[in-house]
Amino acid sequence: MNGMDLNAFGRVGVLMGGTSSEREISLRSGNAVLNALQSAGVDAVAVDLSSDWADNIRNAAIDRAFNVLHGTLGEDGCVQGMLEVMGVPYTGAGVLASALCMHKQLCKQVLNHAGLKTPVDIPLHADGPLRYPVIVKPVAEGSSVGLHRLTEKRDWDALSIDIEADQWMAEMPVEGVEIAVAVLDGKALPAVEVVPKSGVYDYTSKYTAGATEYFCPARLPAETLRYCMLRAEEAVVATGCSGAPRVDMIVTSGGEPYILEVNTLPGMTETSLLPKSAAAAGIDFETLCLKILVSAATENQGVAHA
Repeated sequence: MNGMDLNAFGRVGVLMGGTSSEREISLRSGNAVLNALQSAGVDAVAVDLSSDWADNIRNAAIDRAFNVLHGTLGEDGCVQGMLEVMGVPYTGAGVLASALCMHKQLCKQVLNHAGLKTPVDIPLHADGPLRYPVIVKPVAEGSSVGLHRLTEKRDWDALSIDIEADQWMAEMPVEGVEIAVAVLDGKALPAVEVVPKSGVYDYTSKYTAGATEYFCPARLPAETLRYCMLRAEEAVVATGCSGAPRVDMIVTSGGEPYILEVNTLPGMTETSLLPKSAAAAGIDFETLCLKILVSAATENQGVAHA
């Protein structure tokens, strides 16, 4: 980014790792961001959060945090709150928006209130969902961890999951084209079409080489893409997100997008969906990282408009 004073950032800590089920993905994203920032001339250091997070951050003596954590504690408002108490500006959504988007049920309520469509909820009981086929997934996980498409009762029986404490939810499948729309500084980037060979974009499809095809821009009519990009921007406003969140949706044959989730801290490897979208808009990976870094802030990074 021409004319940028890189010294103004001070020492930047790239927060990565964490203790969630997505630790390895976070490390991959974090190292990609670290290399990009260092290549650009930023004084950036890796901060692998694995034990005492506050000590890890304090000992790194950073002036600003580039958050590349995923999942529990890193993406749900916890580390965001700690950074605010420590007075360290950070990238991504604030405390409230992070907590909201991590809780898929509450996020759906906010999106629906804003006039945005989401998949229909299906009652889930100890002996299984009320109907099939159905999508079953954890209420608060990322990277499609634990997502399952069930077609009959024996599929449920084979899962052997504990649905106590409202930790799981079920939704009616939406048939259509799955796309991801990243929103950078409030403006939607070109949509990426996701075509998993298994038919379900779960954890395996996301992170197994060759398991999924990607098309950017998505193979949809121009007017449909514009509409989806507008809806993604509206979802980001409704949830109070900032930085570069990604809105995942399925577009029906009638051109109507159903929002699956709002991902506040998308993957940042050079082959992740956000960088693909940015590249289609003429923004290389290094520039993308710098643009996100510029957005780092503290104190009320966004309030959900419920």
